[in-house]
Amino acid sequence: MKNNLSLQALKKALAGFVAIGLLLFLPAGTLHYWNAWLFMALLFFPMILLGIFMLFKSPDLLSKRLDAKEKEMEQKWVVALSGIMFVTAFVVAGMNFRYSWHLLPDYITWIAATLFLLSYMMYAEVIRENAFLSRTIEVQENQKVIDTGLYGVVRHPMYSATLILFLSIPLILGSLLSFVIMLVYIPIITVRMNNEEKVLEKGLEGYKEYKNRVRYKVIPLVW
Repeated sequence: MKNNLSLQALKKALAGFVAIGLLLFLPAGTLHYWNAWLFMALLFFPMILLGIFMLFKSPDLLSKRLDAKEKEMEQKWVVALSGIMFVTAFVVAGMNFRYSWHLLPDYITWIAATLFLLSYMMYAEVIRENAFLSRTIEVQENQKVIDTGLYGVVRHPMYSATLILFLSIPLILGSLLSFVIMLVYIPIITVRMNNEEKVLEKGLEGYKEYKNRVRYKVIPLVW
């Protein structure tokens, strides 16, 4: 099983590397787009390390995340819109570098890179805390409410991590225009969370009580 998972994960990582590289370097018109190389290193090295950790610690969870397919029609639209958002943001970032529309200073890039890595660490902690974490909206067999650790602070710490991670990407790439595009993720994630909570309230025992105990979804005292 682990060999098959390793091969499947490697194929997905390689496909992602090639796809993102094309979306960034072709519009940039050069391979000397150092922000893009930095971003890809920050994205794929931790991803590989996290995949290895999950392979040995929780192979079932890794399998679920690799084979994830949304069942809810509303979530299929969310995934499609997210894909369009990413493609647009990457292409614009490459063109921004090529034509020097509005290049952000290097110190912004390094601050964003730090935030990116911190969000990855937060994401790893969420995976450690919640063995039922899935890329799709569903209630799994024997699933229970997780209300400790980060889940005792906000109800959706995974989205907290992805919000920081996604919004730091265009800053790493040095593109303010791409940052504006990535702000579309906020309404996208709102739709996804609202749908997810409906599913969990309906199918997961104790989730309504958990919502009463933990008031905030993503950002304490804010959201």
